[in-house]
Amino acid sequence: MLMRTDPFRELDRLAQQFFTGPGTWSRPTPMPMDAYRAGDEFVVEFDLPGVSPDAIDLDVERNVLTVRAERRPSRTDNEVEMQLSERPLGVFSRQLFLGDSLDLDGIKADYDSGVLTLRIPVAEKAKPRKITIGQTDDAPREINA
Repeated sequence: MLMRTDPFRELDRLAQQFFTGPGTWSRPTPMPMDAYRAGDEFVVEFDLPGVSPDAIDLDVERNVLTVRAERRPSRTDNEVEMQLSERPLGVFSRQLFLGDSLDLDGIKADYDSGVLTLRIPVAEKAKPRKITIGQTDDAPREINA
């Protein structure tokens, strides 16, 4: 089994948390995602653990799909003294530029177990199709000049 390793990934993550802090509406943090095609639809999955469904916002303008989510602190008590905080809080955002081959009116979104799944159907005009070839008559023709 081949594994891609990056020994500095954890250091980069910690440096990003230290220097940028939590995401804000003007400077959101990107969220991890997977995208693939399954038959006649394009599927995109976003990891948003701990985000309530009402804190997720989906917008489509022209061919740009924008996903925004906000993870708020679960504890709002002022008397709580946090000992360790590794779960990122704040605003997360991702934009996808979708091609003309997708049916933007047919987008379906589901949120289950912290994963937002978008299913975007492929437009009829972009689906593969067979083109029939007509035959011409093979009989010899006489050309008059």
